[in-house]
Amino acid sequence: MAPPPSVAAAHDRADPGADPSLRLRRAPAAEADAGDSSGGRRENGVPHPPPPQQQQLLHEMFCYRASAPAHRRVKESPLSSDAIFRQSHAGLLNLCIVVLIAVNSRLIIENLMKYGLLIRAGFWFSARSLGDWPLLMCCLTLAVFPLAALMTEKLAQRKHIREHVAILLHIIITTVVLFYPAVVILKCESAVLSGFLLMFIASITWLKLVSFAHTSYDIRVLSKSIEKGSTQGSSIDEEDIKGPTINSVVYFMLAPTLCYQPSYPRTAFIRKGWVTRQLIICLVFTGLMGFIIEQYINPIVQNSKHPLKGNFLDAIERVLKLSVPTLYVWLCMFYCFFHLWLNILAELLRFGDREFYKDWWNAKTVEEYWRMWNMPVHKWIVRHIYFPCIRIGLSKGFAILISFLVSAVLHEVCIAVPCHIFKLWAFSGIMFQIPLLFLTKYLQDKFKNTMVGNMIFWFFFSIVGQPMCVLLYYHDVMNRQSQTNR
Repeated sequence: MAPPPSVAAAHDRADPGADPSLRLRRAPAAEADAGDSSGGRRENGVPHPPPPQQQQLLHEMFCYRASAPAHRRVKESPLSSDAIFRQSHAGLLNLCIVVLIAVNSRLIIENLMKYGLLIRAGFWFSARSLGDWPLLMCCLTLAVFPLAALMTEKLAQRKHIREHVAILLHIIITTVVLFYPAVVILKCESAVLSGFLLMFIASITWLKLVSFAHTSYDIRVLSKSIEKGSTQGSSIDEEDIKGPTINSVVYFMLAPTLCYQPSYPRTAFIRKGWVTRQLIICLVFTGLMGFIIEQYINPIVQNSKHPLKGNFLDAIERVLKLSVPTLYVWLCMFYCFFHLWLNILAELLRFGDREFYKDWWNAKTVEEYWRMWNMPVHKWIVRHIYFPCIRIGLSKGFAILISFLVSAVLHEVCIAVPCHIFKLWAFSGIMFQIPLLFLTKYLQDKFKNTMVGNMIFWFFFSIVGQPMCVLLYYHDVMNRQSQTNR
């Protein structure tokens, strides 16, 4: 018995590679048996399809009969090189998660049985933290600089000062906001973590003030063009060229973005229950980072030698042993800061654009990684460094070099100043990304549809780069402290 027309049509739609001759052969028979023999009914001469269950049964009867072709079109195996990246690997991801949990649970139990709990009572708060009050006062006084930048813009907007004077004042403000905390940290023998937090906040303030000054200057230029009538026909939203106010500047300094604009997309309300859950998760992952640092990273680092002064094989062994816990800490840090904290801050401020990162873990080149892993910084660099360099006539390669140079300097300042060490380890690590950028791009162009560049990134960044930086800075800090205590 041939299937009814609806079943045959459904089968054809389900299998576009079906043989057309089969469709032609079964179509007349299907029309002949479309009445009561198919289980359907007729009303006014119009056949009605059978119930869905019967349709499914008839469809399966035809698909699995001996005369139905079992092979209809060319297909690749799911794990073949041409099809592997078009398949979902959720099951394999679940397997990896289960294996990681099982393996690391065993390692944690073994470590606790062998060494006991190594977390010190003063990990979160110690008497030394009380001596860091100059850093706290410095952090609080950073709020003066955005107000100074706003006053400068108000004076420039009302034409009380000339344009070059406003630019000079902004340069002074942005320079002092970075050097003032650095001087305070270098003058005080503070904890490294306290100094890092202060320099991190100062760097964010610097990035925001540079964006505020650059955007405000561009708004003034556009406003003058509108007044002269030279922007007729261009679509300029008045909301995008509004002058700064105290409310807009305060909101910008608190918002999870580095790019200033007079107004931002906003959500309708605050989800208080959601914020509470995210805060609890953030605390849990912060505690997990502290546990990994105290229980694994510190003992490994303390039992190591300087990687550039000791035995080469010993250095490789320490780096490889340190790679897994540092990778876990880095991933937890990314999740806590970019996903949890920035989303919490955005929710409290009803900040709408929450694309703080993209799927950087799938990046096939180093260039893709740097474009996707930290979207606030990426948007700032593109907006205030890369395209301004292009507009003044610099080449694309030179614009990329300047972008990496700015990023390298900020990384070095944030790490070297709190450590009181200036050996350019962080600077060199960022600048080393430039040859990796061209290498991974070359390999991606040479080996199409592969993740060679992704694996190279993970190897140099996580397996070698981060552990090596940890060892270098730790031993340099310990050497400095030993020389200071003599």
